[in-house]
Amino acid sequence: MIEHPIEGLMHITMDSIKEMIDVNTIIGDSIQMNNNTAIIPISKVSFGFASGGSEFKGETIDEYNKKDKDEQIQYRLPFGGGAGAGVTINPVAFLILQSGQVKLMSVEHDNCIDKILDYAPDLLEKMNKMFEKKLEAQRSQTDKIINHFKQKHKQEQDDDEKKEKNEEKRV
Repeated sequence: MIEHPIEGLMHITMDSIKEMIDVNTIIGDSIQMNNNTAIIPISKVSFGFASGGSEFKGETIDEYNKKDKDEQIQYRLPFGGGAGAGVTINPVAFLILQSGQVKLMSVEHDNCIDKILDYAPDLLEKMNKMFEKKLEAQRSQTDKIINHFKQKHKQEQDDDEKKEKNEEKRV
């Protein structure tokens, strides 16, 4: 099978792209913090690839393939070609793993609704803690009032028993 020079350019370019990009480019390696927190960067990877070439009218040349000396290849000359590729990597978010919780922190917000949605879980958690604190204070106050009335009632019962004993002694 005759290999055209443009195929060689394409193979070299694609091999170079394979070397540059792997899964760890999109979902990055975990960054461990001191407080048992792991941060995983998430990126958007875009790449472009172009190759082209042109043959002009001219002579042909016979050449032997270096891998297989039995096969003869004929190239038309002159041939001009090129290939290129470009890669962009943009961070889009960070996945934060902390105390058994997972949070996704976006790098860019398109509008305020996205921003609010990112912070909604934290806001709800803080509001829940605030309400729990208030309820606990109310429970504590209620328990104090109940205990006060129980003590007062017990005191009244004790006083009544003393009066009854005193009356029995008089009789």
